[in-house]
Amino acid sequence: MTPDAVRRPAIQVGLSTSSVYPESTAAAFEVASYLGYDGVEVMVGTDATSQDPEALKALSDHYQVPVLAIHSPCLLITQHVWGTDSWGKLQRAQRAAERVGARTVVVHPPFRWQREYAREFVTGLHRMGSETDVRFAVENMYPWRAGPGSVDAYLPDWDVRNDDYPHTTLDLSHTAVSRSNAIEMATDLGRRLAHVHLADGTDSNRDEHLVPGRGDQPVAPLLTLLAGTGFEGTVIAEISTRKAADHEARLADLAETLRFARLHLGQGPGPAAPRST
Repeated sequence: MTPDAVRRPAIQVGLSTSSVYPESTAAAFEVASYLGYDGVEVMVGTDATSQDPEALKALSDHYQVPVLAIHSPCLLITQHVWGTDSWGKLQRAQRAAERVGARTVVVHPPFRWQREYAREFVTGLHRMGSETDVRFAVENMYPWRAGPGSVDAYLPDWDVRNDDYPHTTLDLSHTAVSRSNAIEMATDLGRRLAHVHLADGTDSNRDEHLVPGRGDQPVAPLLTLLAGTGFEGTVIAEISTRKAADHEARLADLAETLRFARLHLGQGPGPAAPRST
Protein backbone atom coordinates (compact mmCIF):
# COMPACT_ATOMS: atom_id res chain seq x y z
CA MET A 1 0.00 0.00 0.00
CA THR A 2 1.39 3.42 -0.93
CA PRO A 3 1.47 6.22 1.68
CA ASP A 4 -1.16 8.14 -0.29
CA ALA A 5 -3.51 5.19 0.05
CA VAL A 6 -3.37 5.18 3.86
CA ARG A 7 -6.70 6.39 5.11
CA ARG A 8 -6.51 9.20 7.64
CA PRO A 9 -8.80 9.05 10.67
CA ALA A 10 -12.01 10.98 10.08
CA ILE A 11 -12.06 14.46 11.59
CA GLN A 12 -14.48 14.50 14.52
CA VAL A 13 -17.42 16.89 14.28
CA GLY A 14 -18.79 17.99 17.64
CA LEU A 15 -21.58 20.23 18.89
CA SER A 16 -21.04 23.23 21.14
CA THR A 17 -23.52 23.30 23.99
CA SER A 18 -23.96 27.01 23.18
CA SER A 19 -25.62 25.95 19.92
CA VAL A 20 -28.79 24.82 21.71
CA TYR A 21 -29.19 27.97 23.84
CA PRO A 22 -31.60 28.83 25.44
CA GLU A 23 -31.97 25.10 26.02
CA SER A 24 -29.72 23.57 28.64
CA THR A 25 -26.30 21.94 28.66
CA ALA A 26 -28.01 18.61 29.30
CA ALA A 27 -30.21 19.14 26.24
CA ALA A 28 -27.09 19.59 24.11
CA PHE A 29 -25.89 16.09 25.01
CA GLU A 30 -29.27 14.67 24.06
CA VAL A 31 -29.32 16.57 20.76
CA ALA A 32 -25.75 15.54 19.91
CA SER A 33 -26.64 11.90 20.52
CA TYR A 34 -29.88 12.11 18.54
CA LEU A 35 -28.33 13.79 15.49
CA GLY A 36 -25.14 11.75 15.43
CA TYR A 37 -22.49 14.31 16.37
CA ASP A 38 -19.17 12.82 17.47
CA GLY A 39 -19.19 14.65 20.78
CA VAL A 40 -19.73 18.01 22.46
CA GLU A 41 -17.79 21.09 23.42
CA VAL A 42 -19.04 22.41 26.75
CA MET A 43 -19.39 26.18 26.91
CA VAL A 44 -18.91 26.89 30.61
CA GLY A 45 -21.54 29.48 31.45
CA THR A 46 -24.27 30.35 33.90
CA ASP A 47 -25.94 26.93 33.58
CA ALA A 48 -24.78 25.16 36.74
CA THR A 49 -24.39 21.85 34.92
CA SER A 50 -21.79 23.35 32.58
CA GLN A 51 -19.66 24.24 35.62
CA ASP A 52 -19.78 20.78 37.21
CA PRO A 53 -17.33 18.18 35.83
CA GLU A 54 -19.10 15.34 37.64
CA ALA A 55 -22.45 16.28 36.10
CA LEU A 56 -20.81 16.53 32.68
CA LYS A 57 -19.20 13.12 33.11
CA ALA A 58 -22.58 11.64 34.05
CA LEU A 59 -24.23 13.16 30.96
CA SER A 60 -21.41 11.93 28.74
CA ASP A 61 -21.75 8.40 30.12
CA HIS A 62 -25.55 8.42 29.91
CA TYR A 63 -25.75 9.56 26.29
CA GLN A 64 -22.49 7.90 25.23
CA VAL A 65 -21.35 11.25 23.85
CA PRO A 66 -17.74 12.21 24.62
CA VAL A 67 -16.74 15.68 25.75
CA LEU A 68 -14.25 16.83 23.12
CA ALA A 69 -13.48 20.27 24.54
CA ILE A 70 -14.15 22.65 27.41
CA HIS A 71 -14.66 26.32 26.56
CA SER A 72 -13.33 28.33 29.48
CA PRO A 73 -15.67 31.06 30.79
CA CYS A 74 -14.14 34.18 29.19
CA LEU A 75 -17.19 36.06 27.91
CA LEU A 76 -18.39 39.32 29.40
CA ILE A 77 -21.50 37.57 30.74
CA THR A 78 -19.41 34.90 32.51
CA GLN A 79 -16.95 37.20 34.30
CA HIS A 80 -17.98 35.78 37.69
CA VAL A 81 -18.30 32.11 36.71
CA TRP A 82 -15.64 30.04 38.52
CA GLY A 83 -14.52 33.18 40.36
CA THR A 84 -12.93 36.32 38.99
CA ASP A 85 -9.28 35.23 38.75
CA SER A 86 -8.50 34.53 35.08
CA TRP A 87 -5.75 32.00 35.76
CA GLY A 88 -7.99 30.29 38.27
CA LYS A 89 -10.65 29.90 35.59
CA LEU A 90 -8.13 28.29 33.24
CA GLN A 91 -6.93 25.93 35.95
CA ARG A 92 -10.51 24.85 36.64
CA ALA A 93 -11.11 24.40 32.92
CA GLN A 94 -8.01 22.22 32.74
CA ARG A 95 -9.18 20.08 35.66
CA ALA A 96 -12.64 19.76 34.14
CA ALA A 97 -11.14 18.68 30.81
CA GLU A 98 -8.96 16.09 32.53
CA ARG A 99 -11.95 14.74 34.49
CA VAL A 100 -14.20 14.30 31.46
CA GLY A 101 -11.45 13.19 29.07
CA ALA A 102 -11.53 16.27 26.84
CA ARG A 103 -8.47 16.96 24.75
CA THR A 104 -8.84 20.73 24.41
CA VAL A 105 -9.59 23.85 26.44
CA VAL A 106 -10.70 26.79 24.30
CA VAL A 107 -9.72 30.20 25.64
CA HIS A 108 -10.09 33.79 24.40
CA PRO A 109 -7.27 36.34 24.52
CA PRO A 110 -7.60 38.69 27.51
CA PHE A 111 -9.61 41.88 27.30
CA ARG A 112 -7.52 45.05 27.16
CA TRP A 113 -8.47 46.00 30.71
CA GLN A 114 -7.09 42.69 32.03
CA ARG A 115 -3.58 44.09 31.72
CA GLU A 116 -1.80 41.95 34.30
CA TYR A 117 -3.35 38.76 32.93
CA ALA A 118 -2.54 39.85 29.37
CA ARG A 119 1.09 40.60 30.25
CA GLU A 120 1.71 36.98 31.26
CA PHE A 121 -0.83 35.33 28.96
CA VAL A 122 1.48 33.79 26.35
CA THR A 123 4.17 32.61 28.77
CA GLY A 124 1.53 31.44 31.24
CA LEU A 125 -0.16 29.25 28.63
CA HIS A 126 3.19 27.71 27.74
CA ARG A 127 3.78 26.96 31.41
CA MET A 128 0.35 25.41 31.90
CA GLY A 129 0.65 23.43 28.68
CA SER A 130 3.89 21.85 29.90
CA GLU A 131 2.08 20.43 32.92
CA THR A 132 -0.79 18.60 31.21
CA ASP A 133 -1.78 16.74 28.05
CA VAL A 134 -4.71 19.16 27.63
CA ARG A 135 -4.21 21.66 24.80
CA PHE A 136 -5.05 25.33 25.41
CA ALA A 137 -6.31 26.50 22.02
CA VAL A 138 -6.51 30.31 21.86
CA GLU A 139 -9.36 31.58 19.70
CA ASN A 140 -9.16 34.29 17.03
CA MET A 141 -11.33 37.26 17.97
CA TYR A 142 -12.04 40.59 16.22
CA PRO A 143 -11.95 44.35 16.67
CA TRP A 144 -15.12 45.76 18.17
CA ARG A 145 -16.75 47.88 15.49
CA ALA A 146 -19.05 50.85 16.07
CA GLY A 147 -19.98 52.89 13.03
CA PRO A 148 -16.95 53.59 10.83
CA GLY A 149 -14.44 53.03 13.63
CA SER A 150 -13.18 50.05 15.60
CA VAL A 151 -11.61 49.30 18.96
CA ASP A 152 -8.95 46.68 19.62
CA ALA A 153 -10.59 45.06 22.62
CA TYR A 154 -8.10 42.23 23.18
CA LEU A 155 -4.50 41.88 24.34
CA PRO A 156 -1.97 40.82 23.20
CA ASP A 157 -3.99 40.75 19.94
CA TRP A 158 -7.30 39.57 18.53
CA ASP A 159 -5.38 37.86 15.67
CA VAL A 160 -3.83 34.69 17.09
CA ARG A 161 -1.29 34.55 14.27
CA ASN A 162 0.60 37.39 15.92
CA ASP A 163 1.55 35.57 19.12
CA ASP A 164 3.42 32.42 20.02
CA TYR A 165 0.56 30.09 20.90
CA PRO A 166 1.28 26.35 20.50
CA HIS A 167 -2.42 25.68 19.81
CA THR A 168 -5.17 27.85 18.35
CA THR A 169 -8.88 27.82 17.52
CA LEU A 170 -10.21 29.26 14.25
CA ASP A 171 -13.75 30.64 14.50
CA LEU A 172 -15.47 31.42 11.19
CA SER A 173 -18.00 33.82 12.66
CA HIS A 174 -15.11 35.81 14.12
CA THR A 175 -13.26 35.94 10.79
CA ALA A 176 -16.45 37.42 9.34
CA VAL A 177 -16.52 40.23 11.91
CA SER A 178 -12.80 40.98 11.51
CA ARG A 179 -13.04 40.59 7.70
CA SER A 180 -10.09 38.21 7.83
CA ASN A 181 -9.41 35.65 5.11
CA ALA A 182 -10.18 32.37 6.87
CA ILE A 183 -8.22 30.25 4.39
CA GLU A 184 -5.15 32.45 4.79
CA MET A 185 -5.50 32.34 8.56
CA ALA A 186 -5.74 28.55 8.61
CA THR A 187 -2.75 28.25 6.28
CA ASP A 188 -0.67 30.71 8.29
CA LEU A 189 -1.44 28.87 11.54
CA GLY A 190 -0.40 25.55 10.03
CA ARG A 191 0.10 22.85 12.65
CA ARG A 192 -0.78 25.31 15.40
CA LEU A 193 -4.41 25.10 14.26
CA ALA A 194 -5.90 22.57 16.67
CA HIS A 195 -9.60 23.37 16.77
CA VAL A 196 -12.25 24.93 14.52
CA HIS A 197 -15.55 26.59 15.42
CA LEU A 198 -17.81 25.91 12.47
CA ALA A 199 -20.19 28.76 11.69
CA ASP A 200 -20.70 31.50 9.12
CA GLY A 201 -21.13 35.26 9.09
CA THR A 202 -21.46 38.37 6.99
CA ASP A 203 -19.93 41.85 6.88
CA SER A 204 -21.57 42.82 10.14
CA ASN A 205 -20.34 44.23 13.43
CA ARG A 206 -22.30 41.44 15.14
CA ASP A 207 -20.89 37.98 15.93
CA GLU A 208 -23.64 36.15 14.05
CA HIS A 209 -22.73 32.43 14.20
CA LEU A 210 -24.89 31.55 11.22
CA VAL A 211 -25.53 28.06 9.88
CA PRO A 212 -22.69 27.26 7.44
CA GLY A 213 -23.59 28.35 3.93
CA ARG A 214 -25.83 31.21 5.04
CA GLY A 215 -23.07 33.82 5.18
CA ASP A 216 -20.12 34.84 3.04
CA GLN A 217 -17.29 32.91 4.68
CA PRO A 218 -15.34 30.23 2.72
CA VAL A 219 -16.63 27.50 5.00
CA ALA A 220 -16.78 24.69 2.43
CA PRO A 221 -13.27 25.37 1.02
CA LEU A 222 -11.87 25.53 4.54
CA LEU A 223 -13.32 22.13 5.48
CA THR A 224 -12.02 20.66 2.23
CA LEU A 225 -8.59 22.12 3.03
CA LEU A 226 -8.62 20.58 6.51
CA ALA A 227 -9.59 17.18 5.19
CA GLY A 228 -6.84 17.28 2.56
CA THR A 229 -3.96 18.49 4.72
CA GLY A 230 -3.98 16.05 7.62
CA PHE A 231 -5.74 18.28 10.16
CA GLU A 232 -5.57 16.45 13.49
CA GLY A 233 -7.93 18.65 15.46
CA THR A 234 -11.67 18.81 15.95
CA VAL A 235 -14.43 20.73 14.17
CA ILE A 236 -17.15 22.04 16.50
CA ALA A 237 -20.50 23.38 15.30
CA GLU A 238 -20.97 26.69 17.12
CA ILE A 239 -24.05 28.29 15.61
CA SER A 240 -26.74 30.48 17.12
CA THR A 241 -30.21 28.93 17.25
CA ARG A 242 -31.64 31.25 19.90
CA LYS A 243 -34.12 32.65 17.36
CA ALA A 244 -35.36 29.22 16.24
CA ALA A 245 -39.14 29.02 16.36
CA ASP A 246 -39.15 25.80 18.39
CA HIS A 247 -37.13 22.70 19.25
CA GLU A 248 -37.78 21.09 15.87
CA ALA A 249 -36.51 24.17 14.02
CA ARG A 250 -33.40 24.12 16.20
CA LEU A 251 -32.83 20.45 15.41
CA ALA A 252 -33.20 21.17 11.70
CA ASP A 253 -30.50 23.87 11.81
CA LEU A 254 -28.15 21.63 13.77
CA ALA A 255 -28.76 18.69 11.42
CA GLU A 256 -28.10 20.95 8.42
CA THR A 257 -24.83 22.07 10.01
CA LEU A 258 -23.72 18.48 10.58
CA ARG A 259 -24.61 17.48 7.02
CA PHE A 260 -22.62 20.44 5.69
CA ALA A 261 -19.59 19.48 7.76
CA ARG A 262 -19.67 15.81 6.83
CA LEU A 263 -20.13 16.57 3.13
CA HIS A 264 -17.26 19.03 2.83
CA LEU A 265 -14.95 16.98 5.03
CA GLY A 266 -15.47 14.15 2.56
CA GLN A 267 -17.36 11.97 5.04
CA GLY A 268 -20.50 11.44 2.94
CA PRO A 269 -23.79 13.33 2.94
CA GLY A 270 -24.24 13.21 6.70
CA PRO A 271 -27.43 12.42 8.63
CA ALA A 272 -30.92 12.78 7.26
CA ALA A 273 -33.06 15.65 8.44
CA PRO A 274 -34.53 14.90 11.89
CA ARG A 275 -37.97 13.39 11.96
CA SER A 276 -40.79 15.22 13.70
CA THR A 277 -41.29 14.25 17.33
